[in-house]
Order: sequence, then C-alpha cells, then structure tokens
Amino acid sequence: MKKVVLVLAMLFLTVTYAQEVKQIPQISVAGEGKVKVVPDQAAISVSTETKGNSAVDVKKLNDQKIESVLKFIKKMNLSPADYKTQRVSLNPEYDYEKKKHSYNATQTIEILLKDLSKYDELMEGLVDQGINRIDNVIFQSSKLAQYQSEARKLAMKEAKLKAEDYVSVLGQKVGRAMTISDNSQTYYPQPVYAAMKTMAMDREAAPRETLAIGEINITANVSVSFILE
Repeated sequence: MKKVVLVLAMLFLTVTYAQEVKQIPQISVAGEGKVKVVPDQAAISVSTETKGNSAVDVKKLNDQKIESVLKFIKKMNLSPADYKTQRVSLNPEYDYEKKKHSYNATQTIEILLKDLSKYDELMEGLVDQGINRIDNVIFQSSKLAQYQSEARKLAMKEAKLKAEDYVSVLGQKVGRAMTISDNSQTYYPQPVYAAMKTMAMDREAAPRETLAIGEINITANVSVSFILE
C-alpha cells in the first residue's frame, strides 16, 4: 500500500512540474553571408607521365623530365616551400589484345603560385620541360580566414534581420540567440583549360593572356534560434 501511495505521489509531482514548465517562444531562421574576392594565388597540380615496355627505361625517362621541370621552377624564383612532389608511381599495364606488358611512370608536383602574373609563363614553361598532364588548378585567397570571418558575421546579421522581419507584424521583439548552427561549406570554382596539345602548339607564339581569374565567393551559412520577447 505504501508503495502505491509513493508511486502516485511521484506521478502527481511529475504532472504538476510539467504543467508549471512554460514553453519558451522561439523563432528559427537561416542566414547566409557572402563575400566576393578576387583570388591572389593558385594551387596547381601537374604531372609527368611516361609509358614504355621497360620499367627501367620508363622510370629513367620520367625522372629526366621531372629534373628539368624542377630546374625550371627554381628559375621562376618560387620559394622551396611553395612546391613539392606529391605522388610518384610506376605501374605495370597489360594489353590483353597484344598479350604484352607495358609500364606507366607518373610523378605529380604541387605548386602554390603566389604571383598570378607569372601564371602563363609558368604553365608554358612546365609544358616545355616535360609536363604532359594538368591535374588541377584552384584559385584561392591568401586572406581566406579574414574573409570567412566577414562572411560569418554577414550570415548572422541576415539571420537576425530575417527574424525581425517575421515578428514585426506580431508586436514581438527578437531576443537573445538560443542555438547557432554553422552550415558553411568551402568551395573553390575551377577554371577550364585549353588542351595540353593546344598549349604545346601555341607555346612559340607571342605572349598571350590566357587567364580569366574572375572572383570567388566565400560563403557562410548559419541556422539560428532566437527567443521572442
């Protein structure tokens, strides 16, 4: 009997407490901040690729190309910290139709170009020295952290403005933030290149501007829940 009374008392206290808890009026909104920036540097990934029937000869020829490429990069006065070998591979390949083995040697170099005025000279020189594959070029800003901070602040301002617009017709005010969620994703658009063959054919022509840098968008997205007063 005492156990039954105790259980009933606990249930009564729970129901009473639940009735006394008031729901806090809130509004949840999303905000976006966007900063447009002209990039001032480029991350470039290029490779030499050599194929042949002898693993020793293929590796030796590919090493010679890379040696010429690295000498050229040094002549461009790039800092040693701004370029490095990213990947080296030597793989056997089998032609089932001819029933013969061949070999494919590849070496990839990553370059951080901090002076975009040297872009055309660098890319044409790399092709001249043996680069036969451009894997990737990403334009970016050296002040990324600063612009990301600006974008986050703009996103929060937009979220608060949205909330104020919604409640302005209700006679309520936007109070402090209850929750903030960062939904940002970093994205760098990539340029479109001419084919390597076209670049090789044109390398003896007069210097040209082949780079349209444009702008990159640094975006921040937030979700915010505000208390309504």
